[in-house]
Amino acid sequence: MKTETDYLQNALQTFNNTNGVNWYGWKKEDDEGNKIPNSERMQYKYIKIIKDGATMPSEADVNAKIQELKDADIVPEYVKLRLTEYPNHNDCIHALLDGGDTLTDLQAKRQATKLKFPKP
Repeated sequence: MKTETDYLQNALQTFNNTNGVNWYGWKKEDDEGNKIPNSERMQYKYIKIIKDGATMPSEADVNAKIQELKDADIVPEYVKLRLTEYPNHNDCIHALLDGGDTLTDLQAKRQATKLKFPKP
């Protein structure tokens, strides 16, 4: 499960095309010279640019990208429910290898699961 920090870092990596090289780092001290605890450093307000030519995206742009990434990670409820009842991978492999009634039974179980948890 992704944390807010994971989403922040993933979002930041989409800005400033740097071919996979981080364009940003994290400040170790705040503007008054106070040490920022490691557990609190990974926030927008503590981003520092470490790559020449990189520009700081706005906080609104970063937050929009974070939401876009979160939305892409949402798994529909019917998919979650189906996964609890679908045959596992080993059952599928054996059914394919064995064929006949084994494969027919597996296909029937999958179809019953789809009917029980239909797409919206």
